[in-house]
Amino acid sequence: MKHLAILGSTGSIGVNTLDIVRQFPEKFKAISLSAGQNTQLLKQQILEFRPEMISVLNRELSETLRRDLSSFPVQILHGVEGLIQVATHPKVDQVVSALVGAAGLIPTLSAIKAGKAIALANKESLVMAGKIVMAEAGQNHIQILPVDSEHSAIFQALLGHRKEDLHRIILTASGGPFLNLPLEKLHGVGVKEVLRHPNWEMGRKITVDSASLMNKGLEVIEAHWLFGIPVEKIVVQVHPQSIIHSMVEYIDGSIVSQMGIADMRVPISYALAYPERLNLTLPRLDLPQREGLTFFAPDPQRFPCLKLAYDAIEIGETMPTILNAANEVAVNGFLEGSLPFTRIPTLIQQVMEEHEVKPAHTIENILRADHWARERSKAILEGRKLC
Repeated sequence: MKHLAILGSTGSIGVNTLDIVRQFPEKFKAISLSAGQNTQLLKQQILEFRPEMISVLNRELSETLRRDLSSFPVQILHGVEGLIQVATHPKVDQVVSALVGAAGLIPTLSAIKAGKAIALANKESLVMAGKIVMAEAGQNHIQILPVDSEHSAIFQALLGHRKEDLHRIILTASGGPFLNLPLEKLHGVGVKEVLRHPNWEMGRKITVDSASLMNKGLEVIEAHWLFGIPVEKIVVQVHPQSIIHSMVEYIDGSIVSQMGIADMRVPISYALAYPERLNLTLPRLDLPQREGLTFFAPDPQRFPCLKLAYDAIEIGETMPTILNAANEVAVNGFLEGSLPFTRIPTLIQQVMEEHEVKPAHTIENILRADHWARERSKAILEGRKLC
């Protein structure tokens, strides 16, 4: 039996991971869980899965949980230290890193240092500190298995092939809810429209990133570090049907793809059980019922965030951290109603242009850059002095 820590158990990936645990209790046990502020769902998870340790966002929430669960044998922690303890619990074999945003970096890195296997859904860990994270994983002989459907597809398409025969990686993108909306109408889209993704059920932040295609930019950076592939060999193609999750093209012209329904339990189960495949009770992909598969290059005018991501990784060092932090502030501003959707890339670009790039050889430098970018983004947002 594999013992799991789930960072972000109340989010979309966490809930789907626990569904796999529910279906295969003889294979997996949730030893430790972390959540943010959704204590109602967390309490349900505690009662069903009976973890030994949990962590929440802050002290107030942890004290409330202690009162509510006073007769229940679970250790309750909070904050960054709580996340680290959940990720490094002595009984844990594998950590599902499913926190959203920069908050996932420190506990994921701590888990790697503690010798835990990683099922990675927190792409920001590699966006911010890919060189450090992958070096630490190599030093500790830890394999990082991807949970994102795109990176799981790439991982599977690379198996059994020589890396030197690779020509390029093709990341597919659905294009989000506004793929065919006239550009002039994008300025007026609201939160409800942005969160109406055509194919996937995801959290609010990543759904906004999908609509702007920033999620694909972050995935380009993640793929660069995860697979050791030069950025110039990673391209994005819009595939509205979300059936082919990504592809690998080889030097002889062959393209190997991974196909399937749009359900995150498929890549999650593969990361948990690898190299085994679990017999999931999910609908099968019925290709004859599909009208066709289409692919085309993303429109740079519609998706300026994608170019910003390529710019950030090409500059390197602390710039990807700046990209990620500014995007998190911008997305939050949009969700709170203080920033129009089409101004998200404007804010990110301004912060990137103001940043003085520093070496990204230490976590301290990365965290300082992250803090600067957040403070600067908030100041610009509050002052509305967008160029």
